[in-house]
Amino acid sequence: MFRVLERVDSTNNYAMAMVQSGMAKHGDAWFTHHQFSGKGQQGKVWKSKPGLNLILSVVIKPSLFFQNHPPLFNMAVAAVVATFLKNETKEEIWVKWPNDLYWNDRKAGGILIENRFSGTGWNWAVIGIGINVKQTRFPAGLPNPVSLFQIKNREWDPETLARKLHEQLVKKLSGKFLVKTVLKTYNDILYKKGMEVKLKKGSAQFVTCIDGVDVSGRLHTHDVMERVFEYGSVEWVIRPHSLLI
Repeated sequence: MFRVLERVDSTNNYAMAMVQSGMAKHGDAWFTHHQFSGKGQQGKVWKSKPGLNLILSVVIKPSLFFQNHPPLFNMAVAAVVATFLKNETKEEIWVKWPNDLYWNDRKAGGILIENRFSGTGWNWAVIGIGINVKQTRFPAGLPNPVSLFQIKNREWDPETLARKLHEQLVKKLSGKFLVKTVLKTYNDILYKKGMEVKLKKGSAQFVTCIDGVDVSGRLHTHDVMERVFEYGSVEWVIRPHSLLI
């Protein structure tokens, strides 16, 4: 089921409320034309101009495979969305650990997954996806945003795009997976893999080379020493870009 909301604070909030009330089913999705209090990773805000972008939340009941390997769920979702955008744009789309969607060194979108547990059981995942589609002007302070229009000088309809992505997500996440296949797929599209980047841990900034992500979702890098980072323990230092348009 795919539903369209004209205006909502957050599609993830709406979807989670449906889950908590027992009114959501596996594969249900909510798209909005106007999200006025969107959520990003680690408490950040996702800002989007009304009517210009893809704002979508999809409810998934994780399969036994993902319940046994929870970090691989994030990787599988990120890979599905990145592959979908690659097919739409015919451009290389990368995943910046853990789940930002990048074209070149520009952020085209992001994914926020929120979960619903009952006791020790993982019952539901709410996948929130934001993709810049037609927007060409962005709020000050965002270092490197880009939209699909800026990438290809072509217009997509956000709702039509969301319907196609929803179909792909439900189909792909209902399939069969192998640990090594999910890991390889994710690491093959990992942003800056094999390259030096600047990261920040606390007040310290350092240059390190990206090696890959392991089955626990941890980022491995090396410089004068080998490093392993849990999600949320380190920040990327992003160089600001000027707008393409």
